[in-house]
Amino acid sequence: MPEGPEIKRAADALNAALTGAKVSRIYFAFSHLKRFEKKLLAAKIISVRSRSKAVLTEFDNGLTIYSHNQLYGRWQITPDGDYPSSSRSLRLAIHTRDTMALLYSASDIEVIRSAHLDQHPYLKKLGPELLAEDTRPENLVLRFEDPQFQRRQLMGLLQDQRFISGMGNYLCCEALHISRIHPCARLVDLEKSQRQRLAKNCLKLIRQSYKTGGITNLITRARGLHKQGVKFEDYRFHVYRRDGLPCYRCETTIVKGNYAGKMGYICPTCQTKTSS
Repeated sequence: MPEGPEIKRAADALNAALTGAKVSRIYFAFSHLKRFEKKLLAAKIISVRSRSKAVLTEFDNGLTIYSHNQLYGRWQITPDGDYPSSSRSLRLAIHTRDTMALLYSASDIEVIRSAHLDQHPYLKKLGPELLAEDTRPENLVLRFEDPQFQRRQLMGLLQDQRFISGMGNYLCCEALHISRIHPCARLVDLEKSQRQRLAKNCLKLIRQSYKTGGITNLITRARGLHKQGVKFEDYRFHVYRRDGLPCYRCETTIVKGNYAGKMGYICPTCQTKTSS
């Protein structure tokens, strides 16, 4: 599933392509949304932005399209014209005079009154937005000290959008690794300095991933591997999808396993349950 950085980059591209333009045609695949095609025709697009893993497309008539890519959803931006050939199912198409934005495969799409966005079942429960400009390290440190979250295993907690917003599986694995924390540990099991380190690393990695298009590895290491001809997917991570390969820090073989009901990757030496 795309995580916060990928969704925000998609929203940025949509915002650049659509904002300020009027809708010349719009298509919804779902019958319960068809009635909004007339209501959105000729509406001006005010902005496209992300919140956690959702994209919000706001119009000047007081309506907003909420879409969540879920596991397979994908946006495509092309010059207006014929739809490109695709094996995916087209769920939403927004046309302007020059451009069309196409959402494939996603099924979680709604049209909501913009004034009521904060009451949406998903949006109203979101924790601090890690990619929001006003989220500071001290905000995350306080969140990680909150008593209500202390007893959940971190592999599940860090991916719960109600705790912190924007992280998914790869960011969780990477943040736990560079923080030297086992995914089955709980916040209550950690020293205060470990909680602070983890909070800051979550913020650091998600923002680095957003800026670099998905790199959570050390930037200098990633650049060096790229110059050596290593493929992007093979140099972007510390541990994620690197099972069977040596840890960059200690050369122990990285393992893939199930932690708190979720698949993940760790270095058994760097991330013992008592690592510090």
